[in-house]
Amino acid sequence: MSDRGVRTAVDAPGPAVAQYALVPVPRLSLESVARRSQLHPDLIRRFVALGLLDAERDATGELMFARTAPATLARIQRLRAGLCLNYTSIGLVLDLLDRISRLEAALRRSGTRSDQPPWT
Repeated sequence: MSDRGVRTAVDAPGPAVAQYALVPVPRLSLESVARRSQLHPDLIRRFVALGLLDAERDATGELMFARTAPATLARIQRLRAGLCLNYTSIGLVLDLLDRISRLEAALRRSGTRSDQPPWT
């Protein structure tokens, strides 16, 4: 399982690529994510500590999240409730789902039809 805590270009799979934002990327505060996801801030901090949710720290040391954090938290909750997975397993499943998404996107970019088996 990869470390899903604070990400850098070195932590990302594949070759390290520097990314530069041309415009500021809006981030969500811990309180905003807690309100949107209807979860307690301490539980969200625990998910960050377990590596299930990516977060960065701002200049004051406060946790800041991507705009997709509430959706990731909903996915974590669905996996926990629906499949009765422990948090270690959830991390593995999240990593596999991310990898599947990247592979499907690569297939779409290459022009390979997704309804056709790869061996034909």
